[in-house]
Amino acid sequence: MSAGKPPVATIALLQSSSLPMLVQKELERMILAGDLAVGAKLNEVAIAERLGVSRGPVREAFRALEESGLVHLEKNRGVFVRQISIEEADEIYEVRAALDEWVGRRLAQIASADQLKELKAIVERMDRAAAKNDLDTWHSLNLEFHDRLVEYAGNAKLLVVYRRLVNELKLFRRQTLAQRGSLPVFAREHRDIVIKIASRNGAAAGKALRDHVMGSRERMHRSRSVGGPGAHHVAARASRRSR
Repeated sequence: MSAGKPPVATIALLQSSSLPMLVQKELERMILAGDLAVGAKLNEVAIAERLGVSRGPVREAFRALEESGLVHLEKNRGVFVRQISIEEADEIYEVRAALDEWVGRRLAQIASADQLKELKAIVERMDRAAAKNDLDTWHSLNLEFHDRLVEYAGNAKLLVVYRRLVNELKLFRRQTLAQRGSLPVFAREHRDIVIKIASRNGAAAGKALRDHVMGSRERMHRSRSVGGPGAHHVAARASRRSR
């Protein structure tokens, strides 16, 4: 491979069961990393050339990404990276809060000792990443922690729905998630979630998870309202929806 060619070009050389899936994963990575900006139009030919594949796998990847909530297809216009409005983000947080409350109640009943040990280990790794100000690692571990919670609840349909919601929120909130001042708050809440699950108190575990999600929503509103355009309307909407 020539020095000037992007590393992702090697995707064409990989022997895998599903080339479209490889393309999908790479496009997902590029979208969530910000390499493909929110609202950007995705050019099928350019992406195929960039990844070193034909246009067929790219088209299939676009369809899969639409199903996962990361892009949207507009007739006669093309494919665009989705842009999530603050109103839609609020709705996603509210759905997540309800789902996570159920997850907390469920895990308090069924979580195994090994699963609790794994959750504690993830929280400890997050603490170490925060101490080093390694926000990328911390962010990845935060996603892993919440994904594990839903996975351990043992409901495959719920896991699919949850992952779509998370993908949609990733488009909206990464800049509000990994703020250093918020990390101690997240750390305390994560530890409390594990403690409540381990105590086998379903109501307390469910409330801890619900409060964590709704707290994240409020932090998102505060972050967006500081000095930004429409700050008054954002803050007012957050206040109204919290009542």
